[in-house]
Amino acid sequence: MNSDIDLDLQRSINYFNSHKDIRDVLITGGDPLILSDEELEKILSCLRAVKHIEVLRIGTRIPVSLPMRITENLVKILKKYHPLYINIHFSNINEITDECISAVNMLADGGIPLGSQTVLLKDINDSAESLIKLFRKLINIRVKPYYLYQCDKTFGCNDFYVNLDKGINIMNTIQANSTGLAVPHFVVDLPWEIGKCIVCPCSIKETSSSKFLLSKKNFEYKYYNTIQ
Repeated sequence: MNSDIDLDLQRSINYFNSHKDIRDVLITGGDPLILSDEELEKILSCLRAVKHIEVLRIGTRIPVSLPMRITENLVKILKKYHPLYINIHFSNINEITDECISAVNMLADGGIPLGSQTVLLKDINDSAESLIKLFRKLINIRVKPYYLYQCDKTFGCNDFYVNLDKGINIMNTIQANSTGLAVPHFVVDLPWEIGKCIVCPCSIKETSSSKFLLSKKNFEYKYYNTIQ
Protein backbone atom coordinates (compact mmCIF):
# COMPACT_ATOMS: atom_id res chain seq x y z
CA MET A 1 0.00 0.00 0.00
CA ASN A 2 1.30 3.40 -1.03
CA SER A 3 2.16 5.49 2.05
CA ASP A 4 0.29 8.51 0.64
CA ILE A 5 -2.83 6.39 0.24
CA ASP A 6 -2.40 5.09 3.79
CA LEU A 7 -2.17 8.62 5.15
CA ASP A 8 -5.15 9.92 3.17
CA LEU A 9 -7.19 6.87 4.12
CA GLN A 10 -6.46 7.30 7.81
CA ARG A 11 -7.44 10.97 7.64
CA SER A 12 -10.68 10.01 5.94
CA ILE A 13 -11.49 7.30 8.47
CA ASN A 14 -10.78 9.73 11.33
CA TYR A 15 -13.20 12.18 9.75
CA PHE A 16 -15.92 9.56 9.29
CA ASN A 17 -15.52 8.36 12.87
CA SER A 18 -16.07 11.91 14.14
CA HIS A 19 -19.13 12.53 11.91
CA LYS A 20 -21.70 9.91 12.80
CA ASP A 21 -24.32 11.45 10.53
CA ILE A 22 -22.46 10.12 7.48
CA ARG A 23 -24.14 6.94 6.26
CA ASP A 24 -23.30 6.84 2.53
CA VAL A 25 -19.76 7.07 1.12
CA LEU A 26 -18.83 7.46 -2.55
CA ILE A 27 -15.37 6.28 -3.62
CA THR A 28 -14.53 8.21 -6.76
CA GLY A 29 -11.52 9.63 -8.48
CA GLY A 30 -9.71 9.73 -10.68
CA ASP A 31 -10.97 6.19 -10.95
CA PRO A 32 -10.77 3.93 -7.89
CA LEU A 33 -10.75 0.75 -9.97
CA ILE A 34 -7.31 1.76 -11.29
CA LEU A 35 -6.04 0.78 -7.84
CA SER A 36 -4.75 -2.73 -7.24
CA ASP A 37 -7.05 -5.32 -5.68
CA GLU A 38 -5.04 -5.04 -2.46
CA GLU A 39 -5.30 -1.25 -2.28
CA LEU A 40 -8.99 -1.25 -3.09
CA GLU A 41 -9.80 -3.91 -0.52
CA LYS A 42 -7.95 -2.00 2.20
CA ILE A 43 -10.07 1.07 1.48
CA LEU A 44 -13.31 -0.93 1.45
CA SER A 45 -12.48 -2.85 4.62
CA CYS A 46 -11.56 0.32 6.52
CA LEU A 47 -14.79 2.03 5.44
CA ARG A 48 -16.91 -1.00 6.29
CA ALA A 49 -15.38 -1.02 9.79
CA VAL A 50 -17.02 2.36 10.46
CA LYS A 51 -20.27 1.12 11.96
CA HIS A 52 -22.51 4.03 11.01
CA ILE A 53 -21.58 3.88 7.30
CA GLU A 54 -24.39 1.89 5.74
CA VAL A 55 -23.80 2.11 1.99
CA LEU A 56 -20.64 2.17 -0.12
CA ARG A 57 -20.61 3.40 -3.70
CA ILE A 58 -17.94 3.36 -6.40
CA GLY A 59 -17.90 5.73 -9.39
CA THR A 60 -15.94 4.36 -12.33
CA ARG A 61 -15.45 4.30 -16.09
CA ILE A 62 -13.29 1.18 -16.07
CA PRO A 63 -15.91 -1.24 -17.51
CA VAL A 64 -15.97 1.04 -20.57
CA SER A 65 -12.34 2.13 -20.89
CA LEU A 66 -10.48 -0.87 -19.44
CA PRO A 67 -12.97 -3.77 -19.22
CA MET A 68 -10.26 -6.40 -18.71
CA ARG A 69 -9.65 -4.85 -15.27
CA ILE A 70 -12.93 -6.43 -14.12
CA THR A 71 -11.77 -9.87 -13.00
CA GLU A 72 -13.21 -12.69 -10.95
CA ASN A 73 -10.89 -11.78 -8.09
CA LEU A 74 -12.02 -8.15 -8.14
CA VAL A 75 -15.68 -9.19 -8.08
CA LYS A 76 -14.94 -11.59 -5.22
CA ILE A 77 -13.48 -8.70 -3.23
CA LEU A 78 -16.35 -6.32 -3.98
CA LYS A 79 -18.96 -8.91 -2.96
CA LYS A 80 -17.55 -8.96 0.57
CA TYR A 81 -18.60 -5.36 1.25
CA HIS A 82 -22.31 -5.26 0.42
CA PRO A 83 -24.33 -3.12 0.32
CA LEU A 84 -22.05 -1.77 -2.41
CA TYR A 85 -23.24 0.01 -5.54
CA ILE A 86 -21.31 0.88 -8.70
CA ASN A 87 -22.13 3.75 -11.07
CA ILE A 88 -20.46 3.56 -14.47
CA HIS A 89 -19.86 6.55 -16.76
CA PHE A 90 -21.27 5.98 -20.27
CA SER A 91 -21.40 8.65 -22.99
CA ASN A 92 -22.67 6.85 -26.10
CA ILE A 93 -24.10 3.48 -27.09
CA ASN A 94 -20.97 2.80 -29.19
CA GLU A 95 -19.04 2.38 -25.93
CA ILE A 96 -21.06 -0.71 -25.05
CA THR A 97 -18.77 -3.23 -26.70
CA ASP A 98 -18.74 -7.00 -26.23
CA GLU A 99 -15.84 -6.57 -23.80
CA CYS A 100 -17.76 -3.96 -21.85
CA ILE A 101 -20.83 -6.22 -21.65
CA SER A 102 -18.70 -9.10 -20.34
CA ALA A 103 -17.26 -6.85 -17.61
CA VAL A 104 -20.71 -5.55 -16.67
CA ASN A 105 -22.10 -9.10 -16.58
CA MET A 106 -19.40 -10.16 -14.13
CA LEU A 107 -20.31 -7.31 -11.79
CA ALA A 108 -24.05 -7.90 -12.09
CA ASP A 109 -23.65 -11.65 -11.57
CA GLY A 110 -21.75 -10.78 -8.39
CA GLY A 111 -24.91 -9.20 -7.03
CA ILE A 112 -23.62 -5.63 -7.37
CA PRO A 113 -26.36 -3.11 -8.29
CA LEU A 114 -25.21 -1.08 -11.29
CA GLY A 115 -26.17 2.42 -12.38
CA SER A 116 -24.99 4.73 -15.12
CA GLN A 117 -23.97 8.37 -15.23
CA THR A 118 -23.98 10.25 -18.53
CA VAL A 119 -22.96 13.83 -19.29
CA LEU A 120 -24.98 15.58 -21.98
CA LEU A 121 -22.37 16.41 -24.63
CA LYS A 122 -22.71 18.35 -27.88
CA ASP A 123 -22.29 16.22 -31.04
CA ILE A 124 -21.78 13.09 -28.92
CA ASN A 125 -25.16 12.34 -27.38
CA ASP A 126 -27.21 15.57 -27.55
CA SER A 127 -30.35 14.09 -29.07
CA ALA A 128 -33.26 12.22 -27.54
CA GLU A 129 -32.81 9.46 -30.10
CA SER A 130 -29.17 8.75 -29.18
CA LEU A 131 -29.85 8.84 -25.44
CA ILE A 132 -32.95 6.64 -25.69
CA LYS A 133 -30.86 4.05 -27.54
CA LEU A 134 -28.13 4.27 -24.89
CA PHE A 135 -30.50 4.01 -21.93
CA ARG A 136 -32.46 1.10 -23.46
CA LYS A 137 -29.24 -0.78 -24.08
CA LEU A 138 -28.08 -0.12 -20.53
CA ILE A 139 -31.30 -1.60 -19.14
CA ASN A 140 -30.74 -4.67 -21.30
CA ILE A 141 -27.30 -5.22 -19.76
CA ARG A 142 -28.63 -4.68 -16.21
CA VAL A 143 -27.41 -1.12 -15.71
CA LYS A 144 -30.00 1.38 -14.43
CA PRO A 145 -29.69 4.85 -15.99
CA TYR A 146 -29.19 6.98 -12.88
CA TYR A 147 -28.00 10.49 -13.80
CA LEU A 148 -27.94 12.55 -16.98
CA TYR A 149 -25.72 15.52 -16.15
CA GLN A 150 -25.91 18.96 -17.67
CA CYS A 151 -22.33 19.66 -18.78
CA ASP A 152 -20.51 21.84 -16.25
CA LYS A 153 -19.42 25.31 -17.34
CA THR A 154 -15.81 24.31 -16.85
CA PHE A 155 -12.74 25.72 -18.61
CA GLY A 156 -11.98 23.62 -21.67
CA CYS A 157 -15.51 22.17 -22.02
CA ASN A 158 -17.13 24.93 -24.10
CA ASP A 159 -17.17 22.83 -27.27
CA PHE A 160 -19.25 20.17 -25.50
CA TYR A 161 -21.75 22.47 -23.77
CA VAL A 162 -25.46 22.02 -24.53
CA ASN A 163 -27.93 24.75 -23.58
CA LEU A 164 -30.15 23.83 -20.64
CA ASP A 165 -33.38 24.43 -22.56
CA LYS A 166 -32.29 21.87 -25.16
CA GLY A 167 -31.48 19.41 -22.38
CA ILE A 168 -34.96 19.90 -20.89
CA ASN A 169 -36.59 19.28 -24.28
CA ILE A 170 -34.49 16.14 -24.73
CA MET A 171 -35.53 14.86 -21.29
CA ASN A 172 -39.21 15.54 -22.05
CA THR A 173 -38.90 13.38 -25.16
CA ILE A 174 -37.06 10.64 -23.28
CA GLN A 175 -39.71 10.56 -20.56
CA ALA A 176 -42.54 10.45 -23.07
CA ASN A 177 -41.05 7.56 -25.05
CA SER A 178 -39.29 5.34 -22.48
CA THR A 179 -40.12 2.93 -19.71
CA GLY A 180 -39.52 4.44 -16.30
CA LEU A 181 -36.56 2.12 -15.75
CA ALA A 182 -34.77 3.79 -18.67
CA VAL A 183 -35.28 7.39 -17.50
CA PRO A 184 -32.46 8.93 -15.42
CA HIS A 185 -32.59 12.04 -13.27
CA PHE A 186 -31.55 15.10 -15.29
CA VAL A 187 -29.37 17.17 -12.97
CA VAL A 188 -27.31 20.33 -12.83
CA ASP A 189 -24.36 20.20 -10.45
CA LEU A 190 -24.66 23.60 -8.78
CA PRO A 191 -21.59 25.57 -7.55
CA TRP A 192 -20.54 26.51 -4.02
CA GLU A 193 -21.07 23.00 -2.63
CA ILE A 194 -24.83 23.33 -3.12
CA GLY A 195 -24.87 19.99 -4.91
CA LYS A 196 -27.04 18.38 -7.55
CA CYS A 197 -30.36 19.96 -8.58
CA ILE A 198 -32.85 17.74 -10.40
CA VAL A 199 -34.19 19.65 -13.41
CA CYS A 200 -36.81 17.13 -14.52
CA PRO A 201 -39.53 15.84 -14.52
CA CYS A 202 -40.61 18.71 -16.74
CA SER A 203 -44.30 17.82 -17.02
CA ILE A 204 -45.56 20.73 -14.88
CA LYS A 205 -46.50 23.58 -17.20
CA GLU A 206 -48.51 25.82 -14.86
CA THR A 207 -49.36 25.88 -11.17
CA SER A 208 -51.82 27.63 -8.92
CA SER A 209 -52.95 27.20 -5.33
CA SER A 210 -55.61 24.72 -6.43
CA LYS A 211 -54.25 22.87 -9.45
CA PHE A 212 -51.32 21.80 -11.62
CA LEU A 213 -51.32 21.66 -15.41
CA LEU A 214 -49.54 18.43 -16.32
CA SER A 215 -48.34 17.75 -19.85
CA LYS A 216 -47.14 14.62 -21.66
CA LYS A 217 -46.57 14.54 -25.40
CA ASN A 218 -49.48 16.63 -26.76
CA PHE A 219 -51.84 15.86 -23.90
CA GLU A 220 -52.53 18.26 -21.04
CA TYR A 221 -54.36 17.44 -17.82
CA LYS A 222 -55.57 19.68 -15.00
CA TYR A 223 -54.67 17.96 -11.73
CA TYR A 224 -56.55 19.47 -8.78
CA ASN A 225 -55.13 19.50 -5.26
CA THR A 226 -58.52 18.68 -3.75
CA ILE A 227 -60.84 15.76 -4.43
CA GLN A 228 -63.61 17.00 -6.71
